[in-house]
Amino acid sequence: MSTTDKSAEQPVTSYAKAPAKTVTAGGVTFAYRELGPKGGIPVIFFVHLAATLDNWDPRIIDPIAKNRHVITFDQRGVGASSGTVPRTLEEAADDAYIFIKALGFDKVDIFSFSMGGMIAQDLVLKHPELVRKLVLTGTGPRGGKDMDKVVGVTYVDILRAALARADEKEFLFFNRNTTGKRAAKAFVKRLQERTVDRDKKISVKAFTTQLSAIAKFGRSTPADLSRITQPTLIANGDHDRMVPSILSEDLHKRIAGSELIIYPDSGHGGIFQYYEKFAPIAVEFLGQ
Repeated sequence: MSTTDKSAEQPVTSYAKAPAKTVTAGGVTFAYRELGPKGGIPVIFFVHLAATLDNWDPRIIDPIAKNRHVITFDQRGVGASSGTVPRTLEEAADDAYIFIKALGFDKVDIFSFSMGGMIAQDLVLKHPELVRKLVLTGTGPRGGKDMDKVVGVTYVDILRAALARADEKEFLFFNRNTTGKRAAKAFVKRLQERTVDRDKKISVKAFTTQLSAIAKFGRSTPADLSRITQPTLIANGDHDRMVPSILSEDLHKRIAGSELIIYPDSGHGGIFQYYEKFAPIAVEFLGQ
């Protein structure tokens, strides 16, 4: 008589327990995590400035991973990935393409936040055949109005957070009112749910290189976003200080057929503050 390990048949659907893996391609060893049932088109998550694998909100990822193969990864030179951080976001998009192809995928959905959304735009414009659906949150277009002010706002809020002895994301992502402060504390606490095999923090040099790349993106000639024909979901808070909320409206106007959600009384991390409303929408949008 033989026995079957039922637990081995069940895919991991909790980001806190997602196995850490690596793949080497293009001279870079990329660190990534995957969860959810394999098969079909995977959802690749593109993370924000200064972020590593530990910076994704499990309340966003876990609902998507219930029925979809989800993959998060560290950009080159960040966290546990080798190499040096690319000097431009176009190069970061090239790295993302190399990573996705190294895993053997010819078609993916993309979920992106902030800087990740900028990289995702560059990727889909260069390789439109690769992307089926696109989620752009807390982000803006190349050459968008005041995009280059991200650098100044970031440094100011990091200083404010340091003086308050708080996580900088509490200042960068959320309003400093009662509602925002409560949402910020809850978000930061959720990021600590993974207690083992956590990622390496980004280095100061890598962080400043990313900031410089965002500034270049903001000052560049605007991209022709009419070329993005994939179904696109855009979301943000109504008071995003990092990447001004009006830029989400700009993306919506320039990407034909896109959907736009603006959450009230929230900032850059509006999707995290309103995860209970946003996660089901993302799940439905990305549905097979």
